[in-house]
Amino acid sequence: MDVNLLVNEAEELFPFSQALRRDFHRHPELGYHEIYTAEVISRELRNMGLHPTTGIAETGVVTVIEGRKSSPVILLRFDMDALSVEEETGAEYASENPGCMHACGHDGHMAIGLTIARLLTAHKQELNGSVKIIFQPAEEGLNGAERMVNDGVLENPPVKAALGMHLWNEKPIGWVGVTKGPIMAGSAIFDIMITGHGGHGALPHQTNDPIVTASQVVMGLQTIVSRNIPPVEGAVISVTEFHSGEAFNIIPPCARLGGTIRWYEESVREILMERFTQVTQGICTTMGCTAKIDIKLITPAVVNHPEITELVGKIIHQHFPDREMDSAYRTMGSEDFAFILQKVPGCFLLVGSANHELGLDFGHHHPRFDFDEAILPEASAMLAFLVFQILERLN
Repeated sequence: MDVNLLVNEAEELFPFSQALRRDFHRHPELGYHEIYTAEVISRELRNMGLHPTTGIAETGVVTVIEGRKSSPVILLRFDMDALSVEEETGAEYASENPGCMHACGHDGHMAIGLTIARLLTAHKQELNGSVKIIFQPAEEGLNGAERMVNDGVLENPPVKAALGMHLWNEKPIGWVGVTKGPIMAGSAIFDIMITGHGGHGALPHQTNDPIVTASQVVMGLQTIVSRNIPPVEGAVISVTEFHSGEAFNIIPPCARLGGTIRWYEESVREILMERFTQVTQGICTTMGCTAKIDIKLITPAVVNHPEITELVGKIIHQHFPDREMDSAYRTMGSEDFAFILQKVPGCFLLVGSANHELGLDFGHHHPRFDFDEAILPEASAMLAFLVFQILERLN
């Protein structure tokens, strides 16, 4: 497959890509509620002559493009869900669903996925295998990828390798993050209910103050990363919620803390979890309080397969020499594509999408998040070309 041909065809499809992206952006839907979104995706796939399967993990959509032979099969994943964010971009295509917004680029991902489907369908006789394209619900902390895996998305036909991508507004157009090993962090959320003995604010000696105790827990948790994790390793514990009390003169009986834990390596995760419980329970016991700790895994770390990632890097370096390729970039952001990479080898790419001159550079999950739509044909052509090249190597 000639790379320049794909680039030109993707550029010709820009009106198609842009119209879809803006339609998705106007009609954002939260995880497992992507009804309209799935209908649009299914309609477009059928218009290409494909036969999508719907209802995977409730609202997910899957289609297979069979090349000149049925195997091997490479999987492409594009996420669908929006966020509970009130949009403040002022764009002509702004959300028409109050309190809900595509503030992470998933609208662009779906447009890219459908554009790639058109490119691959037009050249399916040149595919040395098949391509399974999945449009996944509920990426934002609701384990949509895990549910799709459990629903058999990696089977019938079985997948040999997987590619995923995320538009990345931390970097400008022209930048691509292709990192072997961990590229995005594993994540968990925690909830701590600290129970003491409340009383009058003027008589603190008659209480076991959960607010003071919780405050010490917050400070104690900060020592885990700084004193228990090797400095060359990455980890985060962030307390993001602190709730207690309703009156100025009453020491309450309880306080609640919430937040997130992040890591790359499994050995680090084990230390974090063990010390988290030890520090929290130890402080609470010392202060005469009790703690109920609830830690919920959101996603493992996104760990790119070394051989496939090296191949992806070589292809981009050779055929897209104008890209600034970063092979060492990592982020503490999380992504549930990790569940797919636990089952099959693959690579997750981060693709720069910001344009500082146009002011399209607000971070992900910000109410003014938006990206430069010029990335739509660029990303579509690059991923489509990667599919052709990787299928050749998999045979």
